[in-house]
Amino acid sequence: MTEHRGNGQGRRRRYNTLRFAVLLAAFLVILLNPFLNYYKAITLVQGWYQSLGIGELWFVSPLEGLESILVTKKLYLPALIGMLPPVLLALLLGRVFCGWICPINFFGELLDRLRRLISRKKRLQDRLVLARRLLWFALIGEFLLTMILGAPIFVIMSPPGLVGREIMMAVFFHKLAVEGVVLVAVLLLELLTRRFYCRYFCPLGGLLALIGSRRRLVIHQELEACTQCGLCDHACPLGLNPSLGEGRSVYCWNCGACVDSCRPGALDFTWRVR
Repeated sequence: MTEHRGNGQGRRRRYNTLRFAVLLAAFLVILLNPFLNYYKAITLVQGWYQSLGIGELWFVSPLEGLESILVTKKLYLPALIGMLPPVLLALLLGRVFCGWICPINFFGELLDRLRRLISRKKRLQDRLVLARRLLWFALIGEFLLTMILGAPIFVIMSPPGLVGREIMMAVFFHKLAVEGVVLVAVLLLELLTRRFYCRYFCPLGGLLALIGSRRRLVIHQELEACTQCGLCDHACPLGLNPSLGEGRSVYCWNCGACVDSCRPGALDFTWRVR
């Protein structure tokens, strides 16, 4: 296996700024699209992240697509085609949807900034830390519940999907759905631990992590340059330890926060080639 390494030393990286800009742009799509649809201004874009249509092109969340197959016990070709782009993206880049697009992470980023502003502390402490393997139990439990109940649970209760659905309900029906309490609970957990739901209980994140377990884009660590200062460990929103090589782990979502925080430039993105 060979690797193409970026040169992280001697230059300032702006992944945090770029990531927030992408998260904001992605959120604006699902925020503004219902208004554009409602007033018939633009109808090119339909739906939200669970099933997003741009003209004749549809993107389907892999988890929701698999749930539909389990419930209907049928293979629907358009859904399979719609699942392909997110799967290929995860195979190449890992959980980048979670780190760069998901509205839950966008709200998490906003809360992080608010907490830093209020407390004036640059380092955020995680008060409740659980076993990371809970993510896999959440994924398995999701599939088991879907098969037992015969209903696509994550389609109904997905926090990322609930963001789009609540906005759609507010615009078209001038009310909010009761499932929105799940979204509120997820955001309140952010006050205890950064990305608590994303770390331990998001089945979509678990599935994307599994698909991207051999992703091509990883965090590379130059051991000779690393001073073991721990700044990258404190920067990671998922509580990983990039200083110990966990930027390559299946849990990493390639957000680049650790790369930005590394003053010696010992961390950078790397294209891994077999």
